[in-house]
Amino acid sequence: MTAQPDLVVEGFHGPGGWAEGRRILGLTTRAVGLEWDANACATAKAAGHTVIRCDVAQYPTKPFLGRVKIKVDSSPCQAWSRAGKGLGLQDQPLVHQAVEDLAAGRDTRAALLTACKDPRSLLAAEPMRWHHDLRPETILMEQVPAVLPLFQQYARILRSWGYSVWVGILNAANYGVPQTRERAVLIASRVQDVTAPTPTHAEHPADDLFGARLDPWVSMADALDLPAGLIVNTRGERRTSGGNNFPADRPSWALTEKARSWWVLRQGARSNATTRRLDQPAATIVAGHSRRDYQWQTVGDGPQQRRPLALSEAAVLQSFTADHPFQGSESKAFQQIANAVPPLLAAHVLSAATGIPMPAAIPQAA
Repeated sequence: MTAQPDLVVEGFHGPGGWAEGRRILGLTTRAVGLEWDANACATAKAAGHTVIRCDVAQYPTKPFLGRVKIKVDSSPCQAWSRAGKGLGLQDQPLVHQAVEDLAAGRDTRAALLTACKDPRSLLAAEPMRWHHDLRPETILMEQVPAVLPLFQQYARILRSWGYSVWVGILNAANYGVPQTRERAVLIASRVQDVTAPTPTHAEHPADDLFGARLDPWVSMADALDLPAGLIVNTRGERRTSGGNNFPADRPSWALTEKARSWWVLRQGARSNATTRRLDQPAATIVAGHSRRDYQWQTVGDGPQQRRPLALSEAAVLQSFTADHPFQGSESKAFQQIANAVPPLLAAHVLSAATGIPMPAAIPQAA
């Protein structure tokens, strides 16, 4: 019988964050994704990825026995989210119990599910069913930082099976993503030692002992390829000459209360909403918000201007291409962007896991 080709199998595939990361890295292993959301499936297929629309928790592992080289999961995080009513927080012990049981080959999900306050909570334990049954060569997982204790549980079990495992928190901005998005990441391999991906960028780059220097964080202005932009003068609207000019999309060195307006991206309407200047990376794009909660606005003494963040801009700030074919309504498309792993971060994680070097030139998102 002819051997079946190796596969990358991705649970909770979404619109293609990991898949686009594989493209950046040049990883051509055949891949198939599993995803429940119809709009995310449509997006992934429009982008050229193979996706099966299904309930990941009900899909059998048997068809993949002996074929899975890489298993990827960015499962839902309700059990660790404080958004909404936070019912999933009460389910954390049940999720940990499900992981332990699945690792021992005991499927107690049905019984545990009846005790869950949020029926989505056990999805965070679902990857262990696949790990136990398939023992992939490489395992990758990504989620919000609060999931780190669960990933540490996964790591303990995987090490007992002979895997080399790294688990920790990564900041996407340290890998060229124009967004300070922090995520818990697990990398495991049973064929090579693994560690965290090497950062390529830093907020404040400095020479190391060998004279090497990381690149500075990618700003929103750079990522969105904005023009030099508004010229601000520290004397404001005064008729007399003087003051200092500087472009609003680069750091100011003499900004005073006399300055005119400059652009920022504001997240939400609260008085303490996170605000970032154009010369900075964006804050984390959050799925609990709508696109119109993210507003470009001017601050300072000049006339106030405001407009919502465009979907193409949100995509670029997540390191997708501006024309990634997101499907569904505007709100559904924004949720897909906000929930996805940034493709550029995914590429760096895949590189660390497989040993495939990152390309010398990274394709531009815009």
